[in-house]
Amino acid sequence: MVLFRTVAASLSLVVTVARLLTQPAQEPSRADSLSFMVIAGAYVLTVVTGLRLRRGTAGRLDAMVTVAGDVLIATGLVYLSGGADSPLTFLYSLAVIGAAVVLDWRGALVAAAVSTFVFTALLLVMRLTTPVDAVAVPPARVLFVLGSNALALVLIAVLSGYLSRQLSATGGALSQSEADLRRLGRLQQLILSSMPSGLVTCDAERRVTFLNTAAHGILQVQDTASVVGLPLEALLPGVSTLGPRATRGELRVRTPGGNRVLGLSVSPLEGEAGALLIVFQDLTELRRMEEDLKRTDRLASLGALSAQLAHEIRNPLAAMRGSAQLLAQEQSRDVVVMKLTGILTREADRLARLVEDFLRFARPPEPQRRPVALDTLLSETVDMLRADPLAREVQMEVRAPEALTAPVDPDQLRQVLINLLRNGFQAAGPQGTVRVALARVEKEAQIRVWDSAGSITEEMMGHLFEPFFTTRSGGTGLGLSTAHSIIRAHGGSIRVTSNPADGTEFLVGLPL
Repeated sequence: MVLFRTVAASLSLVVTVARLLTQPAQEPSRADSLSFMVIAGAYVLTVVTGLRLRRGTAGRLDAMVTVAGDVLIATGLVYLSGGADSPLTFLYSLAVIGAAVVLDWRGALVAAAVSTFVFTALLLVMRLTTPVDAVAVPPARVLFVLGSNALALVLIAVLSGYLSRQLSATGGALSQSEADLRRLGRLQQLILSSMPSGLVTCDAERRVTFLNTAAHGILQVQDTASVVGLPLEALLPGVSTLGPRATRGELRVRTPGGNRVLGLSVSPLEGEAGALLIVFQDLTELRRMEEDLKRTDRLASLGALSAQLAHEIRNPLAAMRGSAQLLAQEQSRDVVVMKLTGILTREADRLARLVEDFLRFARPPEPQRRPVALDTLLSETVDMLRADPLAREVQMEVRAPEALTAPVDPDQLRQVLINLLRNGFQAAGPQGTVRVALARVEKEAQIRVWDSAGSITEEMMGHLFEPFFTTRSGGTGLGLSTAHSIIRAHGGSIRVTSNPADGTEFLVGLPL
């Protein structure tokens, strides 16, 4: 309404000025001065109403004042343009329509009544102030103009009021629909953000269009903009082999944090031909736990069999060594006999140590737990191994920023550290690096043994803690399996990650 009044006042000003410019140069008449006053009044009313609207202080009273001002402006223009014969009587209709917009149908009827009253009063005043001989409009004509304008204003008030009600109802319904739509949009975003499963959508050209928060975390995607638009195969390699309606499948995906095992389902995205919806979960930890459980079952079965077998080997081995010692005690001058007796004794001792190691793996003694300062145990073990030939020319680092105490068997834990560190020394080799770190993570003490080699392959991962599995010549393959048994007996866990770029890391977790 403010904008409309501004345009109307500006057009009136242009018409008045143009009319003055087309007339001979003379002083503006009284009618011209009144025209400028009416136009100025329209501008003042517009400015005041606009400022109150801008400040947010405009209310129903401002709307009533605005409609009243429109009626007065229309009256002034009708008066200046001829009264009953004025071509501008339609301005009252605009005032009534404006009242219907800002004051509903009741305001439109009131505006129509006020406009009729003011127009009647204007014609009456003009009739009384005009000399009888100068009156050009007969009374019948005046009555006809008054009646027709009153009827037109009432009809316009009824029609505009009805349209205003319909517009208001439609606008309210539209606003409610928009609010509901926004609420549903927020709810949808909350649902997608709260889903523990990853969700990815792609278009018919198999290009990524959306990732939810869980998908960002699982795939370790930093920026959505860098992924949206990429081929789906670049984000989830191998997903196209599952088909558009795969209810269940598994993929191995390489992420910045390492390889992940994903269990996912693929289904068509309704509403867009060819588009796909992929929902997946991170099964890496579950598969690792399954592998640990299977490994533990295999090791338990193998341990029971191995203990029995080692026990059966120990008795004849002791008899063989005793016989060899008796032969060695005889003062035999036969060099060959003495040499063979020495070999027999030495190999029997080696076999006895191997049996002891095997028994230690098969039936590790119950840990004798007591509070142990892990940082001190770590430093002492590393210092002891600095003189190891394998540690020659290997750079060793120890990181233990805080003192941690845990209930462990210090001798067994030291044995685990020795096995892991020696493996790291041998893998890293000369000019390599081995790093040991200790940290607290929630209710767990974590010992990380890292080497710079990263030489453990995916095929080796599944057999790493199995007995007799070794990749070096002369190794028994019992070091890591024994370490696994000891850590499991402490109620902890041992995990390994390896790749040539990031090195190999053994993570030992011990409950605090």
